[in-house]
Amino acid sequence: MTPQEIFEYKMRWQPGTACHLHSDLFFEGRDWCKENLPKKGWHLQTHTDIYWHTFYFEHAVHAEQLAAVYPEYSRVEYFDS
Repeated sequence: MTPQEIFEYKMRWQPGTACHLHSDLFFEGRDWCKENLPKKGWHLQTHTDIYWHTFYFEHAVHAEQLAAVYPEYSRVEYFDS
């Protein structure tokens, strides 16, 4: 997919399911997503709150999997479709 196609695809499913991750784990969270998911299935927004970054996922199971890796430093938020 081209970058434009990825962007348009993400706009169709966002906000999806969010996983809020402590900002100290930015690189770990980003690397986990890059290693385990296609780029079109997740989006990272930095500094969404004090000490938090938010990863948005197309599928709720992916947000839950990332949260399970860092259970004490993350929380999952579900949005209505």
